[in-house]
Amino acid sequence: MSRRGRVTVGVLVGVFILFTLLGWGIDAYTDYLWFSEVQFTQVFSGVLVTKLLLFLAVGAAMALIVGANLYLAYRLRPLLRPHSQEQATLERYRMVLAPRLGTWITVISLIIGFFAGLSAQSRWTDWMLFRNGGDFGQTDPQFKVDIGFYVFDYPLLRYLLGVAFTAVVLSVLGSLAVHYIFGGVRLQGVGDRMTTAARAHLTTLVAVFVLLKAVAYVLDRRALLLEQHVSPGLYGAGYTDVNALLPAKEILAYISIVVAVAIIVFSNAVMRNLVWPGVSLALLAISAVAIGGIYPLAVQNFQVKPSLSDKERPYIERAINATRDAFALTETTPTSYTPVTNADGTTPPPAGLADDTSAQNVRLIDPQLVSQAFTQSQQSRSFYDFGEKLDVDRYTVDGKTSDYVVGAREINDDKLSAQQRNWLNRHTVYTHGYGLVAAPANKICQGTGYPYFVSGFLGDSGSGGCSQPVKELEAQQPRIYYGEQSTEYAIVGQTDKNKNVEFDRPQGTEKDAKEINYTYDGKGGVAVGSVFRRLVFAIKNTESNFLLSDRVNAASKVMYIRTPRERVEKVAPFLTVDGDPYPALVDGKIVWILDGYTTAQTYPYAQKINLATETRDELTGTGSFALARDDVNYMRNSVKATVDAYDGTVKLYEYDDKDPVLKAWNKAFGGHLIVPKADTPADLKAHFRYPADMFKVQRNLLTKFHVQDPQAFFTGDDFWQVPNAPDAPQSGVKQPPFYLNVKLPEQSETTFQLTSGVTPINRDNMAALISGSYDKDGNPKLQVLKLPSNAVTPGPVQVHRLMVNNASISQQLFGLNRNGQATVLYGNLISLPLEDNILYVEPVYVKSTQANAPPQLQKVLMSYGDGSNAVLADNLTDGLKALAKLSKPGTGNTGTGTTPPTNTQPTTPPTLSGGLAQAAADVDTAIEKLRNAQKSGDFAAQGQALKELDEAMTRFQQAQAAGSPTAPSAGPSTAPSTPASAVPSPSAGG
Repeated sequence: MSRRGRVTVGVLVGVFILFTLLGWGIDAYTDYLWFSEVQFTQVFSGVLVTKLLLFLAVGAAMALIVGANLYLAYRLRPLLRPHSQEQATLERYRMVLAPRLGTWITVISLIIGFFAGLSAQSRWTDWMLFRNGGDFGQTDPQFKVDIGFYVFDYPLLRYLLGVAFTAVVLSVLGSLAVHYIFGGVRLQGVGDRMTTAARAHLTTLVAVFVLLKAVAYVLDRRALLLEQHVSPGLYGAGYTDVNALLPAKEILAYISIVVAVAIIVFSNAVMRNLVWPGVSLALLAISAVAIGGIYPLAVQNFQVKPSLSDKERPYIERAINATRDAFALTETTPTSYTPVTNADGTTPPPAGLADDTSAQNVRLIDPQLVSQAFTQSQQSRSFYDFGEKLDVDRYTVDGKTSDYVVGAREINDDKLSAQQRNWLNRHTVYTHGYGLVAAPANKICQGTGYPYFVSGFLGDSGSGGCSQPVKELEAQQPRIYYGEQSTEYAIVGQTDKNKNVEFDRPQGTEKDAKEINYTYDGKGGVAVGSVFRRLVFAIKNTESNFLLSDRVNAASKVMYIRTPRERVEKVAPFLTVDGDPYPALVDGKIVWILDGYTTAQTYPYAQKINLATETRDELTGTGSFALARDDVNYMRNSVKATVDAYDGTVKLYEYDDKDPVLKAWNKAFGGHLIVPKADTPADLKAHFRYPADMFKVQRNLLTKFHVQDPQAFFTGDDFWQVPNAPDAPQSGVKQPPFYLNVKLPEQSETTFQLTSGVTPINRDNMAALISGSYDKDGNPKLQVLKLPSNAVTPGPVQVHRLMVNNASISQQLFGLNRNGQATVLYGNLISLPLEDNILYVEPVYVKSTQANAPPQLQKVLMSYGDGSNAVLADNLTDGLKALAKLSKPGTGNTGTGTTPPTNTQPTTPPTLSGGLAQAAADVDTAIEKLRNAQKSGDFAAQGQALKELDEAMTRFQQAQAAGSPTAPSAGPSTAPSTPASAVPSPSAGG
């Protein structure tokens, strides 16, 4: 290459490095400014310094080991080499390498060290836990070693062993290449193929490799407790592992040490050739196959498989206990819940149902379906938005605690008009939302089907018939600068206090509405008044307006990383943050509350689960964030985090004060990162709720791990499953849990809790109801109400089908679709266990086909017991009264709790024909079989009959859908000749 070419390449490389370092430096500097704003600089410096030290330490160690071996190989080169064609060919390479060999070795070593350092810096979490981890106070059942070793020490030790293997392998390959080039190793010519020095060097490296293999065998013994070995599908060491693999790996570790010594001795001191070292390596390989492979396989096939359940019994018990402990299930024991059934098999509602407090507190408003209604009713401007899903919280007003559906009124940048989307408007005008809008969870606005709003008004009071005149919940600072839709950076602050440029809110009536502007005066944001910082942010955001626009002045501050989830993840990178942040009014301020989880992957014998898979359900992606695809086998809800909606302040409150993992992280960052549990404000505690993603993980695990007897677990006969969404079971999407403020059986008072039903594996009838709540002291509590296994109580999917296929109800549902001008949508189907039986409540929404029309709550589907006592009412109170009337002797089930509205014309069902008629006949036959089975008291026949009824109803709906394209989803316009109300109770009392 010419001199000019070399200069050109050098300049290009220098420019590339300069811009790379400039970009990295600006990112690091703006990160530091952000951490300084939120006062978590110890996290920034702690992570940065740890990454840098790991990069330097591991990179330097790898470079020194490889470089030293390359240099040693050169120094051990023979001074005289026999003449051969091979050596003549290699001479040209020696002439190129020898003059600058030090440079070549340095460059190669630095490149290897650089990539090793990059790999090492990603292990900063392992290093911090290794340095700061303590004991769990519990030991594994096999080696009696504290679990802290597996969680805090084992991951780093395993990584360092991998680094050592890599260094030795690279050294062997590099040294072999240098020895070959400089004549220490020869393939042609007379005499030995390897000099004594080269043989000593290479065999020593191989011996070190074998010694590292001995260390690996020792760690492999501990790793057996972390891998999936135990039948059926459990983790930890099973019978074969404990009785065959563990001894085998111990023997192989000793053999490896002997082989390493033999390699050095035989190749350098005794025979001085490679024959016996090669034999030693071959014997090690044969031993590994025979002792570590064939012998355990023989034990598994000839001892374990013939009596698998007996052999694995103690190890199944270990896995059950470890999993329950790792996921905080040890205090959860199912309690019996037996629905009351009459002697004739019926389950009539109690006469006092309408007065039941829990029934009256059932939430009607579906947070997923009413978001658009919130937006339409409370937006006032087209760019306001409440997100895809609202949240549920509870507030105490006038001494009464009730559920509220709440949403933060934020600005959605995607809804700004083309004129509003210029840089000034997006970043300096439309900077914040306004107000926390709330509506009672079981109250609707009469005549509209919309929620009844009680707070979050843009003015001093509500307007219109669907808003309360006076606010029930008052926010002293209603402005929202940090929210789930705050994805853009915002520039706030003015030197001229009389010049307000930020759009705050409209005020007045629609005809004479005026816009009120505002200037931010909080402590949030990073100051960008200086020319240097303006330049930094101009480069970071590739935006020249930071330097040119007069909106960026000496008093300006820039807000970035504004979504609550991102802020918590950044200040606490060791936490897994729940996918459903929710806003709450705390001490007059709007704050976002988020649940933080500490997790681990190396808890011995515990079941490993995938967080993304276990937490995915119908709401994931529609207002709830999907969790990362991390495999974990330990999980604790250790932190409650808050983000102030006005100034962005982030606080991390300790929730599980016994979690060793959280203690290790707090220690790693100075010991003051987490606010102690005792210092959590009482007003904030009142809004803590059982975390949704933690509940989903625990609920899914309880479908199997509620079984604590190893033999019963092995057979799997009592396993459960989470049902699919009742109105779309064919979608395969799981039904989400629901927040309710109710009193369940075995509870002493009304509690705000998360509830979910589960069904037997591969069946649709109800098996148990699970709830998660906090007791008076704030401790988490899981309750499992298990239904009798010999009774067949309908599950959510079955109850939904029974209700919508009721003869009278199906006609009214068909009328709601207004001849194809509207769509019927079904809200949360809530299964509420009362003292005697289960109450089912499912709101029915109607959504017009007109553009942007929000769903309206029109009816409430309700049922009690076996699903045969179904009513369709205008509201919750009327529905409870209608169900209560069914308890009176001689009262028939009309399927309706109120007189149909005058504007709804009843539809006469068309004549059944063809496939639809056959499907209806199948339903009638299945109902008759179920009735006969209950009369005979044959529980097996009852289960089979209920399954046939479920399948018959599915065929009926499919046939109806094919023949009635305008019918609402899951709401047929026709019905079998035997109405669903005639279905006898499937419980065991008959």
